[in-house]
Amino acid sequence: MEALCSTDIFLFEGFRLDRRGLFRRCEDAALTPVEIGSRALDVLRRLLERPGDLIWRREIMAGAWPRTIVGDNNLNVQISALRRVLDRDRPQESCIQTVPGRGYRFLAPVKRLEANPHSAIQTISHGGEPSPRRLSIVVLPFSDIGNDREQQCDLVDGITEDLTTDLSRLESVFVISHNTALTYRENAVGTSRIGRELGVRYVLNGSVQQSGKQVRVTARLIDAATDTHLWAERFDHGIGDLFDLQNEITGRIANALGLELIAAEAARPAENPDAPDYILRGRAAGLRPSSRDTHAKRIAMFEHALAFDPRSTEAQSLLADALAHRVLDRLTDAAAADMARAVMLVDRALAASPRSPMAHLAKGIVLRALDRCEEAIPECETALAINPNNASALDNLADCKLLTGSLEDAITLAQQAIRLSPRDPRIGYFYIRIGHAHLLQSCPDKAIPWLERARGAVPEIPFVHALLASAHGLKGDIERATVELAKARRLSADNRWSSIARWNAVGYFGVPKVRTLMEATYIAGMRKAGMPEE
Repeated sequence: MEALCSTDIFLFEGFRLDRRGLFRRCEDAALTPVEIGSRALDVLRRLLERPGDLIWRREIMAGAWPRTIVGDNNLNVQISALRRVLDRDRPQESCIQTVPGRGYRFLAPVKRLEANPHSAIQTISHGGEPSPRRLSIVVLPFSDIGNDREQQCDLVDGITEDLTTDLSRLESVFVISHNTALTYRENAVGTSRIGRELGVRYVLNGSVQQSGKQVRVTARLIDAATDTHLWAERFDHGIGDLFDLQNEITGRIANALGLELIAAEAARPAENPDAPDYILRGRAAGLRPSSRDTHAKRIAMFEHALAFDPRSTEAQSLLADALAHRVLDRLTDAAAADMARAVMLVDRALAASPRSPMAHLAKGIVLRALDRCEEAIPECETALAINPNNASALDNLADCKLLTGSLEDAITLAQQAIRLSPRDPRIGYFYIRIGHAHLLQSCPDKAIPWLERARGAVPEIPFVHALLASAHGLKGDIERATVELAKARRLSADNRWSSIARWNAVGYFGVPKVRTLMEATYIAGMRKAGMPEE
C-alpha cells in the first residue's frame, strides 16, 4: 500500500482530515475538531487513500496496528466509532460499506490534496513569514524508563494519547494529532525543528518510570522557538488501577498546562492585539487574586475582544463569567446591570455554540450569581460531561451542591478539583467549599484546617475569616473567633458582619435546609464570636 504522506489533506462530505486530525465544516465554513480516537483516524486514513476500492481487513489492521497482534473485534469497534461520526447527517446508507468476510469500502467522494507541510497549521504574520498559531502544542510520545516494558508501554501510550485528547478540550488550544506526534517517537529531533515542522509554539514531552508499585511521571513544557523550558512537574502515584492512574495524571497535567499556556501566551508582546490576544490577557488577569482592579481589568480585556469579534462564543462566555464573578465577590456597584448583561451574553453564546463547555459553565456561574443553584447544577454537569477535568467546573458544582444541601457531594467535588489542579490560583475557593461544608455538618474541628488553608490562599476574602470566626466560636476559642470576626468586618464592603440582622438581610444561604443548618452552626458560632443581634 502506498504510504500516506503526513501532510496530505482529505476532503469529503463536509469533513476534512489532515495531520492534525478530523474536522467538521460548520454552516459558517469554520472548521471544528471532531473528538475521535487515534485508532479510528488510522483506519479512516487507510480507507480514504483508496475511495471506492475494497480494502481487506488484514490490510487495514496492519496499517492501524503496526507490529501488533489484535483481535478482529478491535477493527469492528473503530468502524462503528467512525460510522457514528460520519453518518450522523446521512439519510442514506453508511459511507463505509461492509463487504462480509473480506473488508470495507469507502463510498463517499474524496478529494485528496498534497499540502505544504505548514499550510494547514500555520498562519501568516504581518511580515509574510509563517508563524505558529497561539496556544498551539504537540504532545510527544513520553519515554519509558522502567523495567516492566510491556505494562509500561501501555501506560506510556495511554498517558500520551489521553494528554492529547484532554488538551484538545481546552478552549482555543490547537493540538497536533496523536498520530502525527507518534512519527517522532524513534527520531531524535530537536524541539526547534519540531516546532517549525508542525507549526506549534509549544512542545510537551516527558517520561514514565515504574518501580514496584509506584509510578513517576515527569512532564516538561518547552517553548519550541527558543528551546526554553517553561514548566516542569513530577507526579508520583501508586500503580493501583492503570485506567484511574492514567486519568488522574493526565487530568492534573492538562489543568496545570492550561494555566501555564495562558500565562505564557499573555506575556508575549503584541504590537497589534486582536480578539485572541485580549482573551488571553483577560484569562491571565483572572489568575490573580480577586479585587476590584482585577475584575475591572479582566472585564475590560473581554470587552476589547468582543469589540473585535462580536460573534466570539469564547469572548461572550468569558465576559459573562467575569461579570457574574464580580457580583459573587461583591465587588461591583452595579450588580443588576452586570447580571443583565451576563444573562444576555451567555444566552447568545449558547445559542451559537450549544456544545461549548465554556458557555455551559458560564451559564452555571451566572445562575449561581442569581441564587438559582438548582438550575445551575445541570449546566456545570454538562460542562463536566464534555471536559471531566475542568477544575473550575468542579468547584462551581461543589458550591451549588453545598447551597442545595448536598454537603458530602460538595466535599467530594472540591477534593477532586484540588487533586486535578493543586496549584490552581483559585484553590482557596476549593478549600472554602470543604471547610464550609464541614462547618454546616457541625464539625468545626474538621472545618478549621481547611479554612486556615483558604485564609492562606485568599486572605482578601472576608467570608473566609467569618467562617473561621464561627468555627472557633463553636469550639469555645473566643479569642481567635474575635480576631477573625474583626478581620471579616475590616475587609467587608457592605458591613454585613456588624450584626446578625444585617447578615440575614444581605445574604443568600441556599435552600431552607441549608438556612436551617446555617442558623444552627454558622450563626451560633458568630454569636459566640461576639456578633450582636442588631
